[in-house]
Amino acid sequence: MAPSASKRNSNSNSNSNSSTATSFVHGTPNGIIDKLDYHPPVHSPRRPLLDVESTSSRPSQDTSYAGSFFEHVADGIVARDRVRMRRQVLRWLSFVWAVVNCLCAGSITAYSLYAPLFQRNLHYSQIQVNIVSIVAELGMYLPVPVFGYLCDRLGPGVPSLLSGALFGLGYLLAAFAYKSGPPPSAGGQGWPFGVMVFAFVGIGMGTSCMYLSAVTTCAKNFGRGNAKGIALAVPIAAFGLSGMWQSQIGSRLLYEKLPGGGRGDVDVFRYFLFLGLLLLCVGAIGTFALRIMDEEEMIDEAVEELERSGLLAHDEFFTQAANNHGYGTMATHDLSDSTFDFLQTEAERLKSKAEEEARKKTWLLNEETRRYVADPTMWWLAAGFFLVTGPGEAFINNLGTIIGTLTPPHVSSGTSPVTHVSIVALTSTIARLVTGTLSDLLAPVAATHQHHRGPESVDNSLSSLPDRPRKFTVSRITFLLTFAFILSSGQVLLASGWVQNHASRFAAVSALVGAGYGAVFSLTPIVVSVVWGVENFGTNWGILAMTPALGAVVWGSVYATVYQRAADRDQPGIERDPQDVLCYGKACYASTFWAMAVCVWVAIGLWTWAWRGRGGWKRRGIAV
Repeated sequence: MAPSASKRNSNSNSNSNSSTATSFVHGTPNGIIDKLDYHPPVHSPRRPLLDVESTSSRPSQDTSYAGSFFEHVADGIVARDRVRMRRQVLRWLSFVWAVVNCLCAGSITAYSLYAPLFQRNLHYSQIQVNIVSIVAELGMYLPVPVFGYLCDRLGPGVPSLLSGALFGLGYLLAAFAYKSGPPPSAGGQGWPFGVMVFAFVGIGMGTSCMYLSAVTTCAKNFGRGNAKGIALAVPIAAFGLSGMWQSQIGSRLLYEKLPGGGRGDVDVFRYFLFLGLLLLCVGAIGTFALRIMDEEEMIDEAVEELERSGLLAHDEFFTQAANNHGYGTMATHDLSDSTFDFLQTEAERLKSKAEEEARKKTWLLNEETRRYVADPTMWWLAAGFFLVTGPGEAFINNLGTIIGTLTPPHVSSGTSPVTHVSIVALTSTIARLVTGTLSDLLAPVAATHQHHRGPESVDNSLSSLPDRPRKFTVSRITFLLTFAFILSSGQVLLASGWVQNHASRFAAVSALVGAGYGAVFSLTPIVVSVVWGVENFGTNWGILAMTPALGAVVWGSVYATVYQRAADRDQPGIERDPQDVLCYGKACYASTFWAMAVCVWVAIGLWTWAWRGRGGWKRRGIAV
């Protein structure tokens, strides 16, 4: 079309539009177009310019996509919060049942309640009474690494079920062995002495199995936070309380009635039945109640930290990939770039495969065990633990016979083993809670994965100070040394003869030994978790916890030997039946407890060296 024609058409259209617009303007009262003044064609219904009904029924595509996106985001947040809340609930339920487990597991600490009845009613000698307690200690401590291994590899549920079975079998067997009467070796017709020994082996194993499953649960669920001290102190304190409440049940409810209707000694048969059934049920419930949360995340973080730390000479998964493809015998520098990249990709694939999670966990835990055993400071800590806990175990197991030595024959001491079992349990519990709480509040803040730092670690080149360092700190080792000295002071009071013929003073000895013993047993696993981490806590603590078994054997044997030799000698001013196997006087125990106090002082020196000596934790930058 020619330009003139175009122009013409354009002008014509313009004039037409202009006249139309003018007509509309003049059709209004004020000459202004308003949205309500629009008149649709005659054949069309009158409606507003904005069809609200139609727009509301058909949302725009952009609004639909945006709404769907934010709806998905909100649903994801709600689902994530729901999972997180569920994990937190399960974590705290596991903690509660771990406390219940420990509150029942320490039944062996009430041994002094019925140990004198073994002498009186079954005619066991003091050596035989100590043999029963010693085999219980051996059963309680020697298999601990095995139980810790089970906790780390299979979870705490399996050891909890096993503990219930061991307790049930042990206490039921002991109940019927006691009911049968004196053994043939003592001139009776009852079951042999070996049956009672076998029963207490099971009781000891059940004790450590139930205790370790509970403590491992708490350590792994809460050990990476700032409340690791109290999280471990509460179940360990509950373990100390178990002997107190169970001995009270035995002496106040399950007692023998005297001919006059009074309350006599504990009915050992019914007491053992009660413990066997109770602990069987507790262990069975713990199979389902004890769970470790976020363990996969903990393992992955530890593996990554070990790889960054420089402590590993090579990547285990890279080596596995090389072996799988026939390059296992070649050195890394002999591989071509393409082969190396291929094997590196394969190693990453092995790490990410779900079926390799178990292998990764096993590798990490084996590596942690190797490093733990190779650390010299662990052996200093273990040696001190042996020298402290052995005397403590011997004192608790022989409370009843020690009280009998304080006054002459046929003279009432005015106190009972039940009272002192309760004193030891109460002071032990208080010390555990106090030290656990104070160590959280006052101890230096430990950096995450500080036990994985090596000389080539990037983290090790940075400042080891926390973001907000505490102005005033007291090391956990300071608490440990202080309470070990408190324990030795109780031993010194007893060995000096201060309590002899003043049985009421024995409460001070029980309180001091109980407080020191409880604090040491609370702080030592906390130190293990801080210095060597919580990924392999069950195995690590299990290895260290073997040492009290040897200590209990040594000091139980020493005490029994000194006691028996003094009982066999004629004692000046004391007339007794030649058939009497009991001992009276300071000679029955003094030399034993002097030696115990010296051993505790040696332990204090060993722990100080592990802390501040050459290669000690302080020089390695470990905040403990």
